[in-house]
Amino acid sequence: MEPGALCLSSPLNTPSIQRSLMIGHHNNLAKWLHPRYMSNASIELNTNRDVVRFSMGKQLGKNEPPTKGKKAFKRVKMSKRAKLNELRFYRLKAKKKMNSPNPEVRIRYKLEKAKRKEAWLIEKLRKFEVPKAPAETHDPEILTEEERFYLKRTGEKKKNYVPVGRRGVFGGVVLNMHLHWKKHETVKVVCRPCKPGQVHEYAEELARLSKGIVIDIKPDNIIIFYRGKNYVQPKVMSPPDTLSKAKALEKYRYEQSLEHTSQFIEKLEKELEEYHEHLDRYRKSKEKLCASSG
Repeated sequence: MEPGALCLSSPLNTPSIQRSLMIGHHNNLAKWLHPRYMSNASIELNTNRDVVRFSMGKQLGKNEPPTKGKKAFKRVKMSKRAKLNELRFYRLKAKKKMNSPNPEVRIRYKLEKAKRKEAWLIEKLRKFEVPKAPAETHDPEILTEEERFYLKRTGEKKKNYVPVGRRGVFGGVVLNMHLHWKKHETVKVVCRPCKPGQVHEYAEELARLSKGIVIDIKPDNIIIFYRGKNYVQPKVMSPPDTLSKAKALEKYRYEQSLEHTSQFIEKLEKELEEYHEHLDRYRKSKEKLCASSG
């Protein structure tokens, strides 16, 4: 203390009383604070050597577990050479199976590969499944036998037709039907190429999409449609629940590949079965020879 300085002593100047006042003030302040301003951080109060110090700890989330003792898994990135070596290993493994002297190993390898391809194609075809729109209230018109005969003869004589090719039924086919119905009552739908029995599926699908009436189905895969007496051309002539031209072609290619793969699997299974039968016959003949010689 400097000489001549005035020293005032008060009971409030003692360290213990000051510390109690500060803590009491902090408690009163906490009562008035809104919960949004409160946090779950840890606060530590140190009063060493009559000095008040606050230290804030790390804030932890309510559902956040402590991260002590856990190590983050770091994925090792493969180099280009390692990837090439891995691919080379798989190629050599496949080549070894293909050139195996055992026919069963070769057949089983081809069969596994074909089944993997079949599963992949089925997964691809699922992407082309379009959910059908809810059926609208449609009152089908009742035609007499005379009207049907007249419309059938009219449709046969007229040259206007709509082709259904390898893409099958898609939005463009229905659009063409409505464009033909703008000037003609009937329209022919020519399905080529067409599998046996597939023409009836096409007729049912086109009748649902175009709201037309099937008059006749010819043996040469020709369907005659009638637009109806109270036909009104819709605003959207291509239904939304159909595929586009490009998507329909892509779907057709996947279907063709799936068909050929399924046939190849059947062929391999038959070959494997024949090979097992051959082995059984060979063993039986060998046993007979051993029995006769013995």
